[in-house]
Amino acid sequence: MAQAHEHGSGDEVDRIVAAWRRERPDLDVSPLEVLSRVTRLARHLDRARRSAFAAHGLEPWEFDVLSALRRSGPPYRLTPGELLRQTLVTSGTMTNRVDRLAARGLVDRSASSTDRRAVLVGLTDEGRGLVDAALAGLVEHERAFLDPISEADRAALVTALRHLVAPFEDPAP
Repeated sequence: MAQAHEHGSGDEVDRIVAAWRRERPDLDVSPLEVLSRVTRLARHLDRARRSAFAAHGLEPWEFDVLSALRRSGPPYRLTPGELLRQTLVTSGTMTNRVDRLAARGLVDRSASSTDRRAVLVGLTDEGRGLVDAALAGLVEHERAFLDPISEADRAALVTALRHLVAPFEDPAP
């Protein structure tokens, strides 16, 4: 039987883990207690993010590119290579994305002032307004995800997740 927790009689993961413990008592299935919840939460978060972006007429990939430019600070310009590193896509994919965003008037291309061969992708005023509005909507949606836990639990979760994610991330440049 699934263990009872402070919010009631447990969740679906408790039931799954209990079933595996019954069926495979020879295995330590305790990693499922954490990582199955992370997977399930990621699915719910993905749906909420898509909804927040759609409310502003954006796809998640569009937000990724626009937000990378916005986070870069004035003048909100990056090389395609810098965008690749921040969004983890191939150069062909990035070219296609920049083309599509430029066609919508959300980004533009310009020559670098230091190297005429280099191209910079820049955020237009329209792109900046859109990504700012989408970020505000995203933060509102994501805050609702965290409402059930205390500030102390959030801080502990941040630390624990940082330790879990760090081995998979490239160090900052």
